[in-house]
Order: sequence, then structure tokens, then C-alpha cells
Amino acid sequence: MSTIPTAVQAFINDEDGATAIEYGLIAALIAVGLVTALTSVKSQLVVLFQQVVAGLTVP
Repeated sequence: MSTIPTAVQAFINDEDGATAIEYGLIAALIAVGLVTALTSVKSQLVVLFQQVVAGLTVP
């Protein structure tokens, strides 16, 4: 039977949750980068789609 100090030491040495947190932080960083990139391209996309709509509209 393990004693409380060895159980506490095993808990401290367990790094499984840290890996999941790291992956979550990486995913959040990628999401922030995508939002930033798409925000800067937004105005160009609006103009492009307006040109497409104008081209498709029958006078």
C-alpha cells in the first residue's frame, strides 16, 4: 500500500494533463492567427464578391 507522500509525488510527476493543455494552447494560437489573417483580408473579399454580384446581375 502506498503512503500519502508517494501518492502526492506520483501526482506531481504526472504530466498527462500538461500535454492536453499544451495542445489546447496551440489550437487557440492557431485560431487567433486565422481570425487575424481573415480580418485583414475581409475588405478585399467584400469587394471581390460585390464585383461578382455586379457581373451576374442582368441590367
